Amino acid sequence: MPVAIDMKGVRDSGRSIRRITAFASRRSSGRRGRIGAVTRHDDGHWETYNARQRDRPVRDLCRRALTLTGPGAGRTAVDLGCGAGRETEALLRAGWRVLAVDRGPALDIPANDLLTVLAAGFEELDGLPPADLVYAGYALPYQTRESFDRLWTVIRSALRPGGRVAVDVFGVHDSWAGDPTGTYLTADEARALADGLTIEHWHEVDAPGPAFSGPKHWHTFELIARRPQ
Repeated sequence: MPVAIDMKGVRDSGRSIRRITAFASRRSSGRRGRIGAVTRHDDGHWETYNARQRDRPVRDLCRRALTLTGPGAGRTAVDLGCGAGRETEALLRAGWRVLAVDRGPALDIPANDLLTVLAAGFEELDGLPPADLVYAGYALPYQTRESFDRLWTVIRSALRPGGRVAVDVFGVHDSWAGDPTGTYLTADEARALADGLTIEHWHEVDAPGPAFSGPKHWHTFELIARRPQ
């Protein structure tokens, strides 16, 4: 059955954080190779990666989005691919009510009535709650193009009037481009994601640089766009 998201949530007995356990979507077979599965980085990679992310600074894209949106004041934000929760924490500190989504969430955050955690892969999401901000930092490219396109429709549908989406996507010059388990876009394709929205921030990187798994060539697009009121 598809994932049903209840923002009232249930209280996690061990952490007192509202947590939703995702059921497998009919699109997901439970085996590697399903839509959205990534073979380049398996679950063991992400466990190690997340364990080493807890002390890093909040990503610039998230900081910029928070500057543009102003205080959360109880509005709803979604953190897709929340991982260790560094940006989730920043959203909570700014007063947002947060739905944090990850196939294997590794958050270490004190109990907070404003936080709901959903353990689910992107391919399992059939919908999101109405949101004033959807943030996805270095997360969306790690799924097939079919899954990416479907999820982007879900994201766009969730945006309230005046709501913003803030995401990183990968470009076709990236070292990993050509991997069929990921999504890599041209600049025109990346800009087209914001058709009908107002682009407030756009930044392209096309250069070598460090990565958790070793040096690589990065080709990325930072995008923040706002739905009209």
